[in-house]
Amino acid sequence: MIRAVVFDWAGTVVDHGSLAPMGAFVRAFAEFGVPISIADARGPMGSAKRDHIKAVGALPHVAAGWRAAQGSEFDDTAIDRIFAVFEPMNVASVSAHAALIPGAAETLAWCAARNIRIGATTGYTRPIMAVLAPLAAAQGFTPEITICAGDMAAGRPAPLQMWQVMATMGVHPAHAVVKVDDTPVGIGEGRTAGTWAIGLALTGNMAGLTLEDLTALDAAETAALRARASAPLFAAGAHLVIDGIADLPAAIELLEARIAAGERPGAFG
Repeated sequence: MIRAVVFDWAGTVVDHGSLAPMGAFVRAFAEFGVPISIADARGPMGSAKRDHIKAVGALPHVAAGWRAAQGSEFDDTAIDRIFAVFEPMNVASVSAHAALIPGAAETLAWCAARNIRIGATTGYTRPIMAVLAPLAAAQGFTPEITICAGDMAAGRPAPLQMWQVMATMGVHPAHAVVKVDDTPVGIGEGRTAGTWAIGLALTGNMAGLTLEDLTALDAAETAALRARASAPLFAAGAHLVIDGIADLPAAIELLEARIAAGERPGAFG
């Protein structure tokens, strides 16, 4: 009953902890004498990168830091200047953070065995994907189509990227499609497109940990982190939240049972 899964990239299929974009944002703002925290950088994660920079720059302490360092307001020119520095940094960083997240290969094989087609959307730009996509393909992740935020008139949580994937693949109805993402805006993208949405709590941006740091937590720490990371994903409209991509087959089977019972994703927001 599920005909297609549309994955996000960083923090969902590759780059455990979504480290590549986070580090690039911190370094890009620092280039202009404006320090931002990891929490600042992670807040709008999943958005189109210009939208992301704009959202960070709108934070009062960041806007004040920009005025102090640059002597001007944080405006569209500031966004352009930071983006020009950020994008090459992110291009360089994805090579070091391109490994598949544990369980991804097995889940992709499970989908293939069930004739579930694979698409992808991302907040990454085309130049970033030009580096990342071949590295992922060498590990077996080759979605039929990837739509970047800059490909459409509006980025997440607008549904345009999802609709473009579905139209190109010829997959419908929307309740036969699942969006899988580690950010609230990515979940919103799926919900506004009318599809099911599954959030990932522990492998991506919401937890923000490497695999090594995550596995070093004890059971109580992991449970607390799962709860903190899951809450924003549920608030964004996730139908289910799982730890990571390794848990997706069981989640899809749960959704198929709900479809069989007559349930549909429904409107949200």
